[in-house]
Amino acid sequence: MVGVTTPLIGVEDVKTPAWAVGYENAAAAGLRTVARTTLRTSGLLVGWAWRASPRLTLLTGVVQLVAGAVTAFGLLATANVFTSLLEQGPTPERLLGALPGLALVVAAYALRGLLDSAVATVQAALVPLVERRAQDDLHAAVLGLDLVAFDDADFTELVDRVAEQSITRIRMGTNVTGDLLASLVSMLAAVVTAGLLHPLLPLAVLAAAAPQGWATLTSARAGYQTFVRTLSRVRRMGVTGHLITHRDNAAELRAFTAEPVLLAEHRRISGELAEEAVRLGHRRTRIQLAGRTLSGVGTAAGYALLGALVYVAAIPLALAGAAALAMRIAGQAVSSTVYESNQLVDAGYYIELYRTCLAGAAGRRRPPPTAVLRGDPEVVTLTDVAFRYPGAEEPAVDGVSVTMRRGEVIALVGENGSGKSTLAKLMVGLYVAERGRVDWDGVDLAHADPADVLSRVAVVLQEPVHWPTSAENNVRIGRLDRADDGDAARDAAARDSGADAVVAELPDGWPTVLSREFQAGRDLSGGQWQRMSVARGLYRDAPFVVADEPTAALDARAEHAVFATLHGRTGAGADRITVLVTHRLANVRYADRILVLDRGRLVESGRHDELIALGGVYQELFALQASAYTVDA
Repeated sequence: MVGVTTPLIGVEDVKTPAWAVGYENAAAAGLRTVARTTLRTSGLLVGWAWRASPRLTLLTGVVQLVAGAVTAFGLLATANVFTSLLEQGPTPERLLGALPGLALVVAAYALRGLLDSAVATVQAALVPLVERRAQDDLHAAVLGLDLVAFDDADFTELVDRVAEQSITRIRMGTNVTGDLLASLVSMLAAVVTAGLLHPLLPLAVLAAAAPQGWATLTSARAGYQTFVRTLSRVRRMGVTGHLITHRDNAAELRAFTAEPVLLAEHRRISGELAEEAVRLGHRRTRIQLAGRTLSGVGTAAGYALLGALVYVAAIPLALAGAAALAMRIAGQAVSSTVYESNQLVDAGYYIELYRTCLAGAAGRRRPPPTAVLRGDPEVVTLTDVAFRYPGAEEPAVDGVSVTMRRGEVIALVGENGSGKSTLAKLMVGLYVAERGRVDWDGVDLAHADPADVLSRVAVVLQEPVHWPTSAENNVRIGRLDRADDGDAARDAAARDSGADAVVAELPDGWPTVLSREFQAGRDLSGGQWQRMSVARGLYRDAPFVVADEPTAALDARAEHAVFATLHGRTGAGADRITVLVTHRLANVRYADRILVLDRGRLVESGRHDELIALGGVYQELFALQASAYTVDA
């Protein structure tokens, strides 16, 4: 891309997102902080395991401790065998004297094998429970978010990262934590056994372990630094990858021959990330090499110490073999511990993301309700309502006051960005006003139960969800618990929305699954999906209906029929509050009241004829649209 000096996709973030500040701090912190983070990760995983199944978690810990005790017993039994074999006397008698100790050694190692199998069996049962619990907690937290949380780009990226990567890391981390516990128990057993043989021997084991521990923590710190440095590029690579692979983008990409440009951008970003990964890999290799070298020196020093103790007769030769075996087992346990700690550090990035996401979600929920609705809304009053999106400098809605009554059809009109959709969401409690009040029969929605409010609302959107389920459930999803003997309500909603014509063209009718992701599934056109969405809204049979550009993809005949239904002149009736958001002003001329918005402010209000006579913004917009249908002489 000749001449391109700035990113094509997105921008390089000028500051670290709030959720990643902890990683930025960890990258700049000392080894002690990184160590605490790793220990906290282990503690969190154990805590999640306990909540998932206290019995299996306790059983895992007990079996690991017993396995460690068996290891220590086996080492001490080995010392007895060496003592029997190296004491004075005829060789046959020494061999016979060593047989009981040898039998204990064999029994100890056999029991340790059985215990390891038991641990694996318990973990196989425990880990899926932890994963399910973590996934359930995440989904419950996301579904409980206030809608405005999804307008925060940084937070939505955090949710995406956690959903895609953190759950699998929690599963891996739980397994690794169990393995790490086993390694630590084995190391502790070997160190204690070595200490019983001579108090200086544990120091030799620690001399070999310390450099590897240092290398693990230093490597983790380097990983945190790279993680923070590449945040923006990882985000942009995910966006380019989605543009390339997602079906919805395929037609326009090819129509504008944008494939080479997009591929070049993806390659540029991925190349930069690859360079960062290579640099991190080289740095970690140097750190690990230094750690292993120092560990080797420490191991050699340990064996030299053992030799010196034997030389000065501080430890009998008969016990030196057992001491060497204990040091060897401890060394293997140290290597396993370091390897598993590395894995836990890598998992720790995403586990911390998970915790940050849940903490952020908790702060983005509405406070517990303190008010109760009195029933379906009769009068809805907005008083000096204002709302600003996260990160926005200007309010999307600013100082709007209006009153609506049951049975009215209210139209919201204005140019793009005037605040129509935002105001409609404020009216039904999807957003909470930053300033002012939205009252239903005198009850402020900010203090009411959101579920209670939204159970009385039906929303028809311009881009509805394409539910990957049957055509019937695509309509009933609006009120699955609604009694509908003989499917009368379903058929009425389909007839009034035009969805009956869509269903008639499906190969299996109502049972047809509306998704190409499944065998025998069918997809719909944009207009057909909008008809299904309108049917869904009608089937919900709510006392407050918001239709936000519900006919943008419909032909003129279907659009006229839908608006006739929404206006209440046919079909479902008029015993509700209906809010229509649309650019097509011909569809709102029969509304009881038209609210004209401009840059978030309510600038005009009245019926069609009144606003035309006023000669203001509405008259200008209506004249511009009408001129498109005027035939020049």
